Amino acid sequence: MARLALLPLAILLFLIVGSLFSLVTQLSVGQFIGLLADEEIQFALVLSVTTAMISLLLACMISLPAAWAMTRLPVPGKRAINILLDLPMVMPPLVVGIGLLLLLGREGAVGQWVPGLARWLFSPFGIVIAQTYVASSILTRSALAAFASISPAYVHTAYNLGLTPLKTFCLVEIPLVWRSLLSGCVLAMSRALGEFGATLMLAGATRLKTETLPVAVFLNIASGDFPLAVGCALLLILFSMLLLIALHLLQQKDTVHAQRE
Repeated sequence: MARLALLPLAILLFLIVGSLFSLVTQLSVGQFIGLLADEEIQFALVLSVTTAMISLLLACMISLPAAWAMTRLPVPGKRAINILLDLPMVMPPLVVGIGLLLLLGREGAVGQWVPGLARWLFSPFGIVIAQTYVASSILTRSALAAFASISPAYVHTAYNLGLTPLKTFCLVEIPLVWRSLLSGCVLAMSRALGEFGATLMLAGATRLKTETLPVAVFLNIASGDFPLAVGCALLLILFSMLLLIALHLLQQKDTVHAQRE
């Protein structure tokens, strides 16, 4: 039985390692370095990192206060709200993109209320909206778990010492869970960098305009430029590996810190 249980693990590892190996071996180191000088790859790289950083900042501004409110305030219908907050993580990205387009487009509720908003959608602005949407859901879930882990005694003590809720949030709660929040930021950043479906619907796929790295992979596969597509894919893998290593280091330090306490 024990050996049979290892078979599914072996199959899973084979698929993961095999697909990565097949992709990495498509280009030599020299070819990959040469592709980095390509204007299209440079544009896609800069646009991906820039929009992902902006989206992460916006996600922090949205998710952290929202998670704090859900944890600390008597919000009515918390169970239903929790389900809604998880919904973006299970919805197909293309469906998310269509929904945002219908909401923010010329005929949408927000689009009609804010004239001119629709003109900004098929641009880097649309990319930021799509990435912020998907990153916020991940960061909100991480922040909810982080704030819920704080003992109410710390918060009550801070209030008794005269700290306002805002000062307690900034000076007590954030320092207590900063590692967990940073882990959530890493996951949100990774999700934003890899966002494709919602971006495609909300910002389009125009070369050297709304071309992030995932969009560049799609465009170059469609046009038959396989080496360029692989080069963009390898850059995404590199970012993913770096973020994954950072996440594991944070989790390891968090575990050591918890054991010391």
